Amino acid sequence: MKKKITIIGSGFSALSAACYLAKKGHEVVVFEKNNSIGGRARQMKKKGFTFDMGPSWYWMPDVFERFFADFGKKTIDYYQLIKLNPAYRVYFGVEEFIAIADNLDEIVAEFESIEKGSGKQLQEFMAEAQSNYNIAIKDLVYRPGVSPLELVSVETVKKIGQFFGNISRDVRKKFKNEKLIQILEFPVLFLGAKPSDTPSFYSFMNFADFGLGTWHPKTGMFDVVRAMENLATELGVQFFVNSNIEKIIVENKTAKAIVVNGERIESDLVLSGADYQHTETLLDRKYRQYSEKYWESRVFAPSSLLFYVGFNKKLENILHHMLFFDTDFNQHAREIYDEPQWPTAPLFYANFPSVTDKTAAPDGMESGFFLIPLAPGIEDTAALRAEYFDKIMQRFETITKQSVKEHIVFKESFCKNDFVEQYNAYKGNAYGMANTLLQTAFLRPKLKSQKVRNLYFTGQLTVPGPGVPPALISGKLVSDLIDKQFQKKNHEAII
Repeated sequence: MKKKITIIGSGFSALSAACYLAKKGHEVVVFEKNNSIGGRARQMKKKGFTFDMGPSWYWMPDVFERFFADFGKKTIDYYQLIKLNPAYRVYFGVEEFIAIADNLDEIVAEFESIEKGSGKQLQEFMAEAQSNYNIAIKDLVYRPGVSPLELVSVETVKKIGQFFGNISRDVRKKFKNEKLIQILEFPVLFLGAKPSDTPSFYSFMNFADFGLGTWHPKTGMFDVVRAMENLATELGVQFFVNSNIEKIIVENKTAKAIVVNGERIESDLVLSGADYQHTETLLDRKYRQYSEKYWESRVFAPSSLLFYVGFNKKLENILHHMLFFDTDFNQHAREIYDEPQWPTAPLFYANFPSVTDKTAAPDGMESGFFLIPLAPGIEDTAALRAEYFDKIMQRFETITKQSVKEHIVFKESFCKNDFVEQYNAYKGNAYGMANTLLQTAFLRPKLKSQKVRNLYFTGQLTVPGPGVPPALISGKLVSDLIDKQFQKKNHEAII
């Protein structure tokens, strides 16, 4: 039976759910508070420069292919992918860097050249990482987090120890060179926690990195947003932007409507792809599942200080993705998770899409995206943003041996206050809730409200967790749960 489903937000998880629910024959309407769709993955176009405002790494291409295959499509039907080589470069100082190639054989050779015997160790580590990837990404993450029994299988029982070990310990057992250790610890930062707090099983992220490579949609990550919007539209989904959701109306313990810009919109079911904690504030207090104390007790992924910068010349010595690990990795991690504060000497990431995509900047110019991970919930001021931009620009100029500041023709920043204001992100987090052992699978906030009928959630604060591929999966998981509910009601009505 066709139902009217309203979806709050238009990030990857909401777009995914919209497509699946429309395919099942439902009337799906998406409401987005901002002036364009995409959530954190929106696009900015200014003064001839184009920036992806959020996600910029395209990993796990198989997850994207699986999503489109569910609709009889392929990614190539909507966008073109470019495999980056090198995938990225990690800088430890002036003329001191390690380039990560687009294939494992070259990466193994690079490791061996730096630390004798590490090539063989890396092959062994990656074999385990690939095994974990096959279990996790091809199976476990497609389970809805309803029961702890979802984690129990012949394969996971064999790996039970990996749920109680951690990435940092495993890496340090095999490798002694601190630079190699940091490169292997880097991928799990996408999961939002320190490597020492991330279960060993999550080494599958290393296979996503070294084994599957780093890709780039031809004109940026917004290509994927646009593709999902086009697919959703083909399936009959309607989109409304500049539509701020003010309240979720509950009657008889059932979600009945939402209030959008002062107007009541009736619905058979409400699904929120917006920040989970914020969504519950749209409910009367008695209908909220999780208290403020609960959210305070969770480990959240970092916030970020982002800079979108346009340069009036082509820059030298740059790649598409660059990581600057020329300061103390562990100290920065402590200043995010253990002693929240603005970092003393921050690590940072730089992304130059115009290296790969000539449409990202005017001819002869360069577009740059810079990111500093920060503790969520800290102070955010214009003065601090300016101070930290100067800090990373000085290091960037030194390491790449060029002057760039006088060539800046466009600059815009985005930080904690913007994450709160534009995305209603709890404490201004950028990536959601970290995937620690006690925040994995069934231990994360539930896809289905336990207090309100016909109210569901999707996205990075629920299962399976933070990141773009998990967001696509989250949309599928919640749509399957919704479909089961409707099928059950139809069956009961027939009986």
